[in-house]
Amino acid sequence: MMLFDTFKELDRISSTFFSGFPVPALSAAPVNLYRDDDRYVMEVDLPGFEPSLVDVTAEPGLLTIRADRDTSREDRNERWLIRERDSARVVRQIALGDDVDVDAIAADYQNGVLRVTLPVRADALPRKVAVAVGSPSSAPQAIESGEAAQRDAHPKAEPAHSVAS
Repeated sequence: MMLFDTFKELDRISSTFFSGFPVPALSAAPVNLYRDDDRYVMEVDLPGFEPSLVDVTAEPGLLTIRADRDTSREDRNERWLIRERDSARVVRQIALGDDVDVDAIAADYQNGVLRVTLPVRADALPRKVAVAVGSPSSAPQAIESGEAAQRDAHPKAEPAHSVAS
């Protein structure tokens, strides 16, 4: 069953009407984003884009990816039989959390896939908390003293399980 996407269809029609050629949507680059221990990894499909025309910028709270593909060339009296590859511009923006180390972001492009590594700041990583081994009576004393303080704060309160006559 195929669903009709009104907004996508309106975008396609308006692009065709105003430019004469369909223009890929700005989100035409599919993205996968996942966390891998102490970093986030984002993979963006950008097939057919020259690596030198892919731009990644990072600022606190925002990562922006821009890519341009220019397929226009001078008309040399060619007789096109099929011409489906148009020039394209892709812009993707991803909100970054406060835990990303913006200064350590790295990116590489291979086989049409842009891979952006977003390290988590060291102070935002989970810390291992050491568990001290102490006397077993220290925990119950803390609970008992807490219950005693509660009883002293409300001396007229009776426990729910007691029977008063």
